[in-house]
Amino acid sequence: MALVYASSVIAAPAARVWETIRDFNGLPNWHPAIAESRIEAGAPADQVGCIRAFRLRDGGFIRERLLALSDYDFSCTYAILESPMGVENYVATLKLTPITDGDRTFAEWSAEFDCPPEREAELVALIGTGVFQGGFDALKSRFGQ
Repeated sequence: MALVYASSVIAAPAARVWETIRDFNGLPNWHPAIAESRIEAGAPADQVGCIRAFRLRDGGFIRERLLALSDYDFSCTYAILESPMGVENYVATLKLTPITDGDRTFAEWSAEFDCPPEREAELVALIGTGVFQGGFDALKSRFGQ
């Protein structure tokens, strides 16, 4: 099983950052790789079990199911159902932790998935840098960093 982990410090309170990322359908509002998104079957975007279907700016199509959402822990966990990346059993968690010194946020994004062994290094780099760090960089920019 492949593991990916990225973390960052965002110069804004965790509650404010959470307001931005909490919406499971809101990726196009803050992640630069996402062109458009919709929640299937008209479900609420914060309903565990809802499915988001989105297009990447490069044309790729991904479907993900929300597995957990916690306003208390500032975290969400989701699974990829369909993706052009060639991953299986993909589960990821995005979690925010308040940093009281300076009222900042420690953001962590991690994933586990199965893939062909010869693609593991490539996919770990793509997800860790392109997806996770790309999202963190956009959030930092959004909050004036």
